[in-house]
Amino acid sequence: MNPNKPASVRPLSPARRDFLKVSAALGGGLLLAFYLPGRARGAGSAAPFAPNAWLRIASDGGITILVDKSEMGQGVMTALPMLLAEELDADWNKVRAEFAPAGPEYKHPWFGVQGTGGSTSVRVGWEPLRKAGAAAREMLVAAAAKKWRVDPATCHSDRGFVLHPKSKRKASYGELAAAAAALPVPAEPKLKETKHFKLIGKSRPRLDTPAKVRGQAQFGMDVKLPGMLIAAAARSPVLGGKLKSFSAEKVKALPGVRYVVEISNGVAVVGTSYWAALKGREALGLEWEAGPLATLDSAGLSAKFQELMGTPGLVAKAIGDAKTAMAAGKHLEADYEVPYLAHACMEPMNCTAWVKPEGVELWVGTQGQSSCQITAAKITGLKPEQVKVNTTYLGGGFGRRFAQDFVAEAVEIAKAVGKPVKLVFSREDDLRAAHYRPATLTRLAAGLDAEGKPLALAIKTVGPSIMAAAFPSAIKDGLDSTAVEGLADQPYAVPNFSTEWVRHEAGVPVWFWRSVGHSQNAFAMEGFIDELAHAAGKDPFEFRRALLGAQPKARAVLELAAAKAGWGKPLPKGQARGIAVHESFGSWVAQVAEVSLENQRIRVHRVICAVDCGQVVNPDTIVAQMESGIAFGLSAALHGAITLKDGRVQQGNFHDYPILRMGEMPKVEVFLAPSGGTLGGVGEPGTPPIAPAVANALFALTGKRLRKLPLAL
Repeated sequence: MNPNKPASVRPLSPARRDFLKVSAALGGGLLLAFYLPGRARGAGSAAPFAPNAWLRIASDGGITILVDKSEMGQGVMTALPMLLAEELDADWNKVRAEFAPAGPEYKHPWFGVQGTGGSTSVRVGWEPLRKAGAAAREMLVAAAAKKWRVDPATCHSDRGFVLHPKSKRKASYGELAAAAAALPVPAEPKLKETKHFKLIGKSRPRLDTPAKVRGQAQFGMDVKLPGMLIAAAARSPVLGGKLKSFSAEKVKALPGVRYVVEISNGVAVVGTSYWAALKGREALGLEWEAGPLATLDSAGLSAKFQELMGTPGLVAKAIGDAKTAMAAGKHLEADYEVPYLAHACMEPMNCTAWVKPEGVELWVGTQGQSSCQITAAKITGLKPEQVKVNTTYLGGGFGRRFAQDFVAEAVEIAKAVGKPVKLVFSREDDLRAAHYRPATLTRLAAGLDAEGKPLALAIKTVGPSIMAAAFPSAIKDGLDSTAVEGLADQPYAVPNFSTEWVRHEAGVPVWFWRSVGHSQNAFAMEGFIDELAHAAGKDPFEFRRALLGAQPKARAVLELAAAKAGWGKPLPKGQARGIAVHESFGSWVAQVAEVSLENQRIRVHRVICAVDCGQVVNPDTIVAQMESGIAFGLSAALHGAITLKDGRVQQGNFHDYPILRMGEMPKVEVFLAPSGGTLGGVGEPGTPPIAPAVANALFALTGKRLRKLPLAL
């Protein structure tokens, strides 16, 4: 599906192999399918290999690269094509990107399903996409050499052409496409050395920007189909509550209302417009069974966390004897607490579903295409391969769109009415949809020797498991690694160290949130390290630097951020600096925040960010993602909190769940410290360090240590 064109009604596509054959035949060009190592390959001399098609080369030389990840602003519609185009020696001006279909050929090697998350898109695409481009290049060169009856070694590729310098012959990729399609796909094509890169490492404008600027890029809310209806669903206002009764007859008589459908999570009204569905929902006369969480509130949960802190936890990591060593030095202890957080995507959740006898078709901004297929198949009794997923652009994801609640509801409703239905969440529906970043309490204790060096560090954190709901098989020996990430693997040289996790499920559904466990754990870890520096009488930057001798990447970004910020140089009166460094998703990020107080309101003026994500693909994307992560993290640090009373979420819209406003956005300066080699992610690592950097700056300014989010004096 071309994401830049409006949706139209189309029958479900035939098998992927047939689709590729037909596409190649109609296009008069080359459609190359490439295989991940270890996978079987199809046969046929003229037909393209299938599955796993990432590349199309048309007879006019146009190049289409299929992107099997979701684009939610992080830049994969440009970065991933850059990988393939680099090895293909493509003319970048002729490259366009489309969303790939859902299918097992695009299975994420880490997740086991097709999906986008964990800042992994470029990391997992690095090798297979480059191999796809390299293999295509070798096939095109071989086709040209065969045509000219010369040795392929005497030919080379450049910007969409194959050239034979000796005879001064040259042929475009479009001219060679049909002949190349008949050749075997090289199993191990030769990849370029880094020094020969022409695209990778260079800033490139995003391929999807023109379509977005012109309003042509299709988001889920943009989908329109002939005869499509709109649905609004009512869900229990109390977490875990069940539908008791509703009155459908008078609702059906309202203008524009066509159906009232009871679904697993409640009841939906389906109409000819969103307004009609919404007014119908308001008239349902709903009654709910409150359920066991009717007394749940934030204050009680906080007290429960404190109670559980006194119970034994599951040991995630232990080095030496932290308890004994701590008794020998100066003892420090502190609790850090964070609330539940919503994702608050600018585009609320939505999904368009059409359930037909032969299969299901979805139009959805999703981070989990395979999960959508599985969800729809379970509800309809069909097979996953009978579910076609048209991926749209995402108006924000942050992990939220990996969940399946909005997809499941849309399919249930569409199945009941037998017509295409777009389910739309209101902002209130979205904030109260019970998919939150976990609330946690973390206690850190340390012992310092006479010189201020840490003898021991013991960490215990209390909170729920994300993986229990998302990927239960990822829990090993009872431990959810996301609960302790950034704690168990903390980088500082401490001879005696331990981390424990006490699992507590309060009944509030939790989910992945941008940077997952790192988002809260970096706040606790870097806040406490700052406390240790103060107790030792050391400069916070120098204290960290001294403990990072075995972590050269961490030390390098810390030093870079401090140097660019002018650490140690005076600031205007009433301002102070704070620093933090953290590793997540394979990347090191250090940030320095400059803050002041304006009428007792926290004002962040400037953030200096240094990042090492290994090999750089598109520098502009990295800068943009650091800026985005900082803005996202600042929203949480200064404003974000989902609170509960009587089992109900108290927030409903941006008036009581505010996000960072334009006037609050600080000046952000991003500096790259590429170390080459292994790639790290960039979509999430910019978020974790900002909250502790701001909190540490506030301590430097006021002498008051803030250990609870959102920050408040």
